[in-house]
Amino acid sequence: MVRVVPMASSVRPTLFSLTFSPPSSLPLFNPSPRLSLSVSQFHNFGLKASRLLRQDGYPVRAMASGDVSQSVAAASPENVLEWVKQDKRRMLHVVYRVGDLDRTIKFYTECLGMKLLRKRDIPEERYTNAFLGYGPEDSHFVIELTYNYGVDKYDIGTGFGHFGIAVDDVVKVVELIRAKGGKITREPGPVKGGRSVIAFVEDPDGYKFELIERGPTPEPLCQVMLRVGDLNRSIEFYEKAFGMELLRTRDNPEYKYTVAMVGYGPEDKSTVLELTYNYGVTEYDKGNAYAQIAVGTDDVYKTAEAIKLAGGKVTREPGPLPGINTKITACLDPDGWKSVFVDNVDFLKELE
Repeated sequence: MVRVVPMASSVRPTLFSLTFSPPSSLPLFNPSPRLSLSVSQFHNFGLKASRLLRQDGYPVRAMASGDVSQSVAAASPENVLEWVKQDKRRMLHVVYRVGDLDRTIKFYTECLGMKLLRKRDIPEERYTNAFLGYGPEDSHFVIELTYNYGVDKYDIGTGFGHFGIAVDDVVKVVELIRAKGGKITREPGPVKGGRSVIAFVEDPDGYKFELIERGPTPEPLCQVMLRVGDLNRSIEFYEKAFGMELLRTRDNPEYKYTVAMVGYGPEDKSTVLELTYNYGVTEYDKGNAYAQIAVGTDDVYKTAEAIKLAGGKVTREPGPLPGINTKITACLDPDGWKSVFVDNVDFLKELE
């Protein structure tokens, strides 16, 4: 659902498509808490007139120009941040670029046990998407791979860490990957300072996967690890702007790092963000390979306001994408990690 490109390029007119381009072409931050759309645009998206006048308690104001503007200014900051805690949110996708789509699909399906959910080629835009995971997109966190024609290598950088996958038997999975020529970067064994059995492997593009020995879980694709420069700042942002819960923290002074797990549910049942702070390191090179996560929301307008109130930067003001009925907003966290929020109802319609 997202096309992310490593260099100046056109972006497809579908879900999230007008959101992410290279940093130099990101939309300028607009502090206005409103998005104006013409009445005809709303009708083109199939919205009933009654919905134009009020949405989730927010007044909608018709202007002399014939535009319709949804104002979030009427809600107090306290109400907006409190609403975030009640919003129905779920991590939907993680998006990143690969240099050989068929090679990556083969590795994920044969070595990591994922299913290819769907694949879409857009030759006029010179890219292909593939969606993989352990269950359908309407109920599971999935991977969205982007292959841009002719680009076979990307820079992962130093900020992205790894993805986590829960497996029944780490040793068995590692041996399978080894037999198929995969790269093992950390042999199976207890985690340092603990008892959980883990291992690390790399996919053909160099993305790291942590294999975590765990019992049956409804969400095997269970972690996205990102490095941050100020852990307390990041925790506060994800709590306030994203409505995530701080599940736990673990300090490792011997190895000079601290991690915090944040998410929308317990680690053994849902996907979480693992935020890692390395002592004394405040900035990282993000490269051009990893792109962003996507999160579902019941209201992208309130979400954008909450992001601003929490100190984040909105890079795409909330509203429907031209040509389709999908409402989104996009932002950067304090470290510059990208996320896109997608209207829950519109997301399900996109899947149909």
